[in-house]
Amino acid sequence: MVSKKITLANAQGFHMRPASVFSTAMGKYACEITIKFNGNDYNGKSLLNIIAACIKCGSEIEIVCDGVDENEALAEAVKLIESGLGE
Repeated sequence: MVSKKITLANAQGFHMRPASVFSTAMGKYACEITIKFNGNDYNGKSLLNIIAACIKCGSEIEIVCDGVDENEALAEAVKLIESGLGE
């Protein structure tokens, strides 16, 4: 299991478009991907879970990856968030 805390920087937070970009990218990995936010765990492969989390700009989240390709998944997750999720 690997994890990293990161601050969401894109102005609109995890709304529909960036949540879709993230969940689609994470869907190709075999490992479990969890977003920890405000004491709750959200499935990082589920568009609806990510939107339901209501993660706003400036929020600190923790990405946790657990499974065979966890390092690759975490690296891509961090890269996506740091790049603004296409916005």
